[in-house]
Amino acid sequence: MKQRNEPEILHLAASYCSTAERCIRDVRLKIVAAGASPEMEERIIAHLLNEKFIDETRYCRCFVNDKFRFNRWGRIKIDYELRQKNIASALISDAISQIDEEDYESVLYALLKDKKRTTKGQTQQDLLNKLYRFALSRGFESNLTVRQLKKLFNQRFDVDE
Repeated sequence: MKQRNEPEILHLAASYCSTAERCIRDVRLKIVAAGASPEMEERIIAHLLNEKFIDETRYCRCFVNDKFRFNRWGRIKIDYELRQKNIASALISDAISQIDEEDYESVLYALLKDKKRTTKGQTQQDLLNKLYRFALSRGFESNLTVRQLKKLFNQRFDVDE
């Protein structure tokens, strides 16, 4: 494998950051894979931060927006994924708080409604439990999920956990 010098790796990292929003962790992995030494890695990261190629606040807002709008993930799953990328808790909380509550509930309701059409249960309780677990696996809060299931089934029930 050809050994790359610092300007080449910097160009590679800048190109990588130019295609989409990136967090420091993702860029660091790319730089290490390109063969940068730890000192070179720090200089490149500092340069990218200084030139605004990397901005964790911007990344966090975009990540939350994309995962909520397109993947229809709940707050819990989004929070977990951002923590895996070593994003500061304050940035995560701020970005997640930008999700509109009405949109959030309507997305969960639509998800449950769509899933109900394709899910079979031997009993209604079995179906409710499957939908409940589905919503939790998407990262939605349990109390909100129960509220939306009650609305969907238009009745009172208990969910076995």
